[in-house]
Amino acid sequence: MKNILVTGANGQLGQALKKIAADYSGFSFVYTDFNELDVTSEEAVGEFFSQQEIHGCINCAAYTAVDKAENDEELAFKLNFEAVLNLATVCQQHGAQFVHISTDYVYDGKQTVPYSETDDASPESIYGSSKLRGEAAAIDSNPDTIVLRTSWLYSEFGVNFVKRMRELMQEKENLNVVFDQAGTPTYAVDLAKAILDVLTKVWDAPGNYGGVYHFSNEGVTSWYDFAVAIRELTGASCTVAPITSDMYPTAAKRPAYSVMNKQKIRDTFGLQIPYWRESLKVCLKNL
Repeated sequence: MKNILVTGANGQLGQALKKIAADYSGFSFVYTDFNELDVTSEEAVGEFFSQQEIHGCINCAAYTAVDKAENDEELAFKLNFEAVLNLATVCQQHGAQFVHISTDYVYDGKQTVPYSETDDASPESIYGSSKLRGEAAAIDSNPDTIVLRTSWLYSEFGVNFVKRMRELMQEKENLNVVFDQAGTPTYAVDLAKAILDVLTKVWDAPGNYGGVYHFSNEGVTSWYDFAVAIRELTGASCTVAPITSDMYPTAAKRPAYSVMNKQKIRDTFGLQIPYWRESLKVCLKNL
């Protein structure tokens, strides 16, 4: 039995991991959020690991308020950089596999073909910069770290685009949604399964797996087309109109294109990745 620490367990991904935990009988999970473990304190993390045997850690804890981060840089870096370094360091000290979740915001969005893990990361927001620095710190301090960059995360849990659109479509007759940002939605349950499949492979077939990987659902869409799909699948009568990003200004700049190439994670871990629209159907049925 492998004991896996899940930090940030009350967020979307943490709750998705809880949902599928019973399907992975070889794993025992220890769920923590800030009240149970202050990941910004290396001393607290070290003490936690010393008190119980941890074989792996999935770091779901993060500062994810993308726009707010523009004026809250110190806290964003504390959670997305310092805390990540603490966890990576302590995992190495205790021989535990560290899996860290990162973001497509590390890219500037200026490419027109899917980003591979070897493409330059050049974030244009505080959030993206803090996440990229956390990735680098984790891998530098603990080369066995597995970083999974994901995008457009949604689920039945917490606050996210799918749940918000579903609510707004019941309240409003018309909605405007940006169409000039392209990427791939990711169902948090699919990401959770991928993480646990990755850990299974790491322990069943030991090797050098450390580094950066991409994971999202398959396919490409825009926020506008994503919203239209939600409308169609829920049977809402709301009209959805496309607008440009400059018509919906935000504090943090979003990547105009953040589609990610997932060949590396498919080849390395043998993952089967669902198409985004099929996963959206599953999520909406569960709401």
